[in-house]
Amino acid sequence: MTDWLDIALVFDPETRRTDLVFGEDGDLVLDETPATPMLIAFGSDRRARPDDELPTGVSEINAPSSFVERRGWAGDALDANGELIGSRLWLLDRAKQTEITRLLAEEWMKQAFGWVRDETGSDAAIDVVWVRKEVLRITVGVDGRSFTLNKRVAA
Repeated sequence: MTDWLDIALVFDPETRRTDLVFGEDGDLVLDETPATPMLIAFGSDRRARPDDELPTGVSEINAPSSFVERRGWAGDALDANGELIGSRLWLLDRAKQTEITRLLAEEWMKQAFGWVRDETGSDAAIDVVWVRKEVLRITVGVDGRSFTLNKRVAA
């Protein structure tokens, strides 16, 4: 069992947003589970690599040298160890329903949850399946906690 300690985040499925949690006293609540880092890994866009193919339309609406074209958190550039947060799932926004797309989603989730091995000594449990036309269901389990995300793709 790993000792987790983060400022708590909570996901509201109705609004599809994540926010900080405040206690009745107005102080930030601390989270002693892997839920907060899992939400960050699931919900943050990792910067696309130079060789990643961007979804159609991304380059067209951004200047070619634009930082936003490849997304990602600017703070990643400051990490001395070169560790990045989030996943590249956003690159699948206009992908086709193929086995390659499913495998990319699975690989990118393994990448997004690579920190789990450092924290727990074990890999995150990741399952990626097509549940209906153009919808992937991604389930990730860490230290007894699991989250599921449905990711829509459409060519």
